[in-house]
Amino acid sequence: MKDVPNLKDFSDRLRDEANEDLADIVTEEPTKKTQIIAIYGKGGIGKSFTLANLSHMMAEQGKRVLLIGCDPKSDTTSLLFGGKACPTIIETSTRKKLAGEEVGVGDVCFKRGGVFAMELGGPEVGRGCGGRGIIHGFETLEKLGFHDWDFDYVLLDFLGDVVCGGFGLPIARDMAQKVILVASNDLQSLYVANNVCSAVEYFRKLGGNVGVAGLVINKDDGTGEAQAFAESVDIPILASIPQDEDLRRKSANYQIVGTEASQWGGLFAELGLNVAEAPPVRPAPLSQDGLLNLFDGKETGAGIELVPATDEDMRGKNAKPQVSLEVMYDDA
Repeated sequence: MKDVPNLKDFSDRLRDEANEDLADIVTEEPTKKTQIIAIYGKGGIGKSFTLANLSHMMAEQGKRVLLIGCDPKSDTTSLLFGGKACPTIIETSTRKKLAGEEVGVGDVCFKRGGVFAMELGGPEVGRGCGGRGIIHGFETLEKLGFHDWDFDYVLLDFLGDVVCGGFGLPIARDMAQKVILVASNDLQSLYVANNVCSAVEYFRKLGGNVGVAGLVINKDDGTGEAQAFAESVDIPILASIPQDEDLRRKSANYQIVGTEASQWGGLFAELGLNVAEAPPVRPAPLSQDGLLNLFDGKETGAGIELVPATDEDMRGKNAKPQVSLEVMYDDA
């Protein structure tokens, strides 16, 4: 008769494994030929601008690059294609299914400057879950032969301030070897970057292998908070893109600056090399107080205390004295 395993011992072992101190850094390059890299950042921080120009520069450096936009705004490929919106995988597969047809690579993948690019897309407002759309998009990619494609780099553009499951796929399912963060010297974008570090650390404790390759500081005004954040969570800075009017204007006009023909070509060339060579590091995410301490207390509300509300506060003008059931005794 086989011994029946003790469920308590088993659960304790799982808990111990989850808390095991894994290797702090992966010192070797990913063993797969294709590096799959997920880029995360707060909406509006310039993540798609950074990624469109990075992919273009990596292609100029002779690499085969596939750029996949996983942000429902679909702005990554718009930047790459001069403002033109390419058909998304979700809308194309829906249309094809209604017509009884199959989606082909040429329906959803387009090229510019050596970069192959596609957008997963997302549902219309109020008509579905963006995370589910991401999952559906990757299922379609697998049917198209994603695992057989021959690329040096696959770059995934993910929105970092959405925490539902679909947007965490690269980290939760080990779909990427490493993560790159894009942030600026502001509390909200660093809050998002810290959240992604927390997700990476959580899944590393569960046995995952994804690490953070580093931080790209965008719109750097020189105040230093993003630099301090990178040092605090123990990740490298891959590039610092300055807050510059020329960059802002060209980005707004969908112009690619990640090319040797641009005055910014050197910056993106160095970023391309750093992204390729940076190993995936295990970050040390900050607590909320630790994050706030990176900033001047005058700007973050230091010294504010949490004052508990009372029942009278909540009732406002409707507040009435409550009849006490306490027994009162006369003095003996």
